[in-house]
Amino acid sequence: MRMRTIEISVGAFVLAGMLAAVFLVVQVSGINVSQSEQTYKLSARFDDVAGLRIRSKVSMAGVTIGRVTDIAVDTEFGEAIVTLEIDGAPGGLTADTGAKILTEGMLGARYIGLIPGADEEMLADGDEIIETQGAIVLENLIGQFLSNMGK
Repeated sequence: MRMRTIEISVGAFVLAGMLAAVFLVVQVSGINVSQSEQTYKLSARFDDVAGLRIRSKVSMAGVTIGRVTDIAVDTEFGEAIVTLEIDGAPGGLTADTGAKILTEGMLGARYIGLIPGADEEMLADGDEIIETQGAIVLENLIGQFLSNMGK
């Protein structure tokens, strides 16, 4: 009887460990199990989106308010078009909202940071964010520094 109790205890412990591992994988991967009821899409054009991925977070003031849903290339102008899905109802972001591609920490993942503006007009579903700043690529900065050093 004592051996059976130990086996049940070990089984329960292993099951709890597996559930904790699944929970951790869901949290780290960025998958949102409870989808917000209402979302709207915005687009933004960047000259460089190096390191940005689909499902990267979109944040404002450090709070995640959406995700990147698509990244496409406009071959005519040589820009990347990024589609953002923002949680909540349209009307929370002003028309002069800016977007920057930022990095979490020194070598962390890329994400889009939104900077609110002061315009009275609001962005609607399908609108485009006009003011953008692309990713700062460390390799490009080093290359520019070395080429300037050679002059």
